[in-house]
Amino acid sequence: MSRLYDTIEPNVIDEKMLQKAVEEQGPQEELGQLAKREGIDFKDVTQLQLDFRNILKIDNLWQFVNLTKLQLDNNIIEKIEALDSLVHLIWLDLSFNNIEIIEGLEALVKLQDLSLYNNRISKIENLDTLQELQVFSIGNNNLTTLENVVYLRKFKKLRTLNLTGNPLCENEQYSMFIAAHLPDLVYLDFKLVDENTLLDVVQNMSNLEIAESKLVKYNEDISQLSDTLMTLEMQTVDQLEVRGRSFDRLNATVLCFLIFFHTMAQCRDLENHHHEKLLEIAINTLEKIIKSEFDDELPDAVRLLFVDKDTIVNAVNASHDVHLLKIDNREDDIVTKANSWASSVHKNEISRNRNRVREINQYIDQLQEELDNMEGLEQME
Repeated sequence: MSRLYDTIEPNVIDEKMLQKAVEEQGPQEELGQLAKREGIDFKDVTQLQLDFRNILKIDNLWQFVNLTKLQLDNNIIEKIEALDSLVHLIWLDLSFNNIEIIEGLEALVKLQDLSLYNNRISKIENLDTLQELQVFSIGNNNLTTLENVVYLRKFKKLRTLNLTGNPLCENEQYSMFIAAHLPDLVYLDFKLVDENTLLDVVQNMSNLEIAESKLVKYNEDISQLSDTLMTLEMQTVDQLEVRGRSFDRLNATVLCFLIFFHTMAQCRDLENHHHEKLLEIAINTLEKIIKSEFDDELPDAVRLLFVDKDTIVNAVNASHDVHLLKIDNREDDIVTKANSWASSVHKNEISRNRNRVREINQYIDQLQEELDNMEGLEQME
């Protein structure tokens, strides 16, 4: 495998890249610019996306002490390092890099979801402290030994494992071996473990009574799977709704709005101050003109305004009203765009939920149809 940075210029994680990454997470450009001027404290950021940036070396992330989600996928990283300060990290994506050794993850004791997909790793190791690990993706690497997977038995909460694309998957006993050594595993290579193992067992049973009991259990498993998937989807909907109201989850967005409304209030204060000063200067100038004490030449159009006090006051007030109207219109425009964005997010979530429920129902129907076909064959025998 050739090194990608032979043809691509490597980048380093510096202050400029981090600032840009944080700003790009804002909902719209104008709010991002406001946040850029006021500044964002990195310790308040909980999610950071640094994918597709040709990063060669992990560095300068020590300020993100409250980070829970970090994307470093699709770069050219060779070594896992400089993550010790991210002790609150729950989700870490290092897929599509050039990593050869699993290391540097000891401090991430809260990590639940880890992706090392599509790297150059030949051994599963150095993960002992990650006892909260639930999802582990290490497909498309160089794992060759089935026995190495037994290392994962120590992770009691591991429920989802992806090994697809590794040489060890070519072993005929692959699925049965994994199921036997990781009995608590629910999903293997994006499929339900029972689907990989139980069907083979049932189809080869010679004892009718045992086969019938297994079919009954499989029916119960399908029903339980349906309930579990629907429950998980409802929990996802609830979590997304809570996140939509949570300050911690949307701190960057809320910060941008606070900055925005504060800035608009400052604009109005400046305009009011400007109006007061301009009115004071205009009245003083009028008094000087009336007393013939004003020596400067005035354009004819301007001199026409200094006929009397009412005329000049009306002119200055009219200018003030125009300026305030422009500020109001600008504020309304930005708020409208922000509301439109929020509405689209809500609509997208509704569509996502409907599609996911449809997928779950289709999957359960497919499993039930396979089971019905097996029962039909059993009756024919």
